[in-house]
Amino acid sequence: MVTSTVPSRPLLKVRGRSFMALVLAPEAPVAEWLLSLDDQMRRSPAFFDARPVVVDVSSLAGAGEDMSVLIDSLEQRDIRIIGVEGADPSWANPGVWGRPPLTYTSRTDRFIEVPEKPEPLAAPLPELPSLLLDRPIRSGQSVFFEKGDLTIVGSVASGAEVIAGGSIHVYGTLRGRAIAGFAGHPGARIFCGKMEAELLAIDGVYRIAEDIGPEFRGRPAQARLDGQSVIIAALD
Repeated sequence: MVTSTVPSRPLLKVRGRSFMALVLAPEAPVAEWLLSLDDQMRRSPAFFDARPVVVDVSSLAGAGEDMSVLIDSLEQRDIRIIGVEGADPSWANPGVWGRPPLTYTSRTDRFIEVPEKPEPLAAPLPELPSLLLDRPIRSGQSVFFEKGDLTIVGSVASGAEVIAGGSIHVYGTLRGRAIAGFAGHPGARIFCGKMEAELLAIDGVYRIAEDIGPEFRGRPAQARLDGQSVIIAALD
């Protein structure tokens, strides 16, 4: 008897995973909105560096704006667009506006991933309302915790980023970016032992380093949202 063995092929695994992207929401008239964007980028030139961006054009429906010109204008500013949402059905072929995924740095410490919760053996465990990291966050690292408050027992270096669905507590110096309430929680706050932040953001409203008054620099401080403004107050 002659038998043949077919070599087994590696199993193809496909898993779903969520990734965070910045969302830009242009407003009409787009020409004036682009001028405001240019002003912001001059004050914070690295804001969009290595960031995937989704453009939400829902507010432009019926405004008579040329969507292809808008997308081209953003790409000319080195804003890397991975998709468009909120497109009106009457606009021509909005699906082609999606762009190839961003090529990220090869540095292995770019992201600190929160381990996935294992499958429960019996009754499901309650979701943790907070995450505590007992170490500093180095330049180039990003911490993303979507379920609640994030506490850093240490400092956040310049060029680092901490993002939370709730509030952010930094016991040391905050020199990098802190983004709280990212999933729509305007009551979230940012606390730090020493304010030296490059950017503060709460529920999509942000404030860059140049807009943080010198009276708060180097001091314990908190940031909260008041309407459409990020308010900073000293804690000492």
